[in-house]
Amino acid sequence: MSATSSFSVSTPTHLTDLTRRSRSRSGCTVVFNAISTLRNSHCLRQQSVTEVFLRYPYGVTKRNSIFTRNRPFSPVMEWQDCTVRTEIDVPTSVAYKCYSDKESIPRWMPFISSVKIVEDKPDLSQWTLKYKAFGRDIEFSWLARNMQPIPNQKIHWRSMEGLPNRGAVRFYPKGPSSCIVELTVSYEIPQILTPVGSALRPFLEGLLMRGLERFAKFAKTYHADSTV
Repeated sequence: MSATSSFSVSTPTHLTDLTRRSRSRSGCTVVFNAISTLRNSHCLRQQSVTEVFLRYPYGVTKRNSIFTRNRPFSPVMEWQDCTVRTEIDVPTSVAYKCYSDKESIPRWMPFISSVKIVEDKPDLSQWTLKYKAFGRDIEFSWLARNMQPIPNQKIHWRSMEGLPNRGAVRFYPKGPSSCIVELTVSYEIPQILTPVGSALRPFLEGLLMRGLERFAKFAKTYHADSTV
């Protein structure tokens, strides 16, 4: 049964009301009024606003105002934050330099398959994520911009295209030869993973922690090689 809507717009007798009906491919009916012509030079008052009612399949009803114009309906997606930290037996400066080598990140972060610095734009990098989880092969990509870093203290980024995410790596000295590395990642839950959204955060925190543990070993090797 198609949805209908009625309108009661207070208009003077010198205005003409036009009513149109259109039927979409899904069998939904859209009914709307348009006040199209003015027979005299009077202006419409703001309270004479025509509203549009849309009826969608499966009993979902949405009500729009003409102030939304033709903008598509876009649900607000949920964001999650993950933070992990670990102690690393290298000086802060070494850990910072090692993490700044972005194209080496796939060597120690389990779910990052590639990172490529954009040619002639060192502040931009193209990332690809590939991992098998929740019974499916997951793959996403995004273009990230490095924000202004604080040497030996903070590296942070924000995605420009692709999977929406942002994050920061902070370095805290603990002694002359060790430091604490804290990684925070914020991301918009992809629509295909919405059904497992509650399990996604602890799962990703586990992956990030494994990545930092591998980074600790990678940084020690990196430090040893740089001192030879």
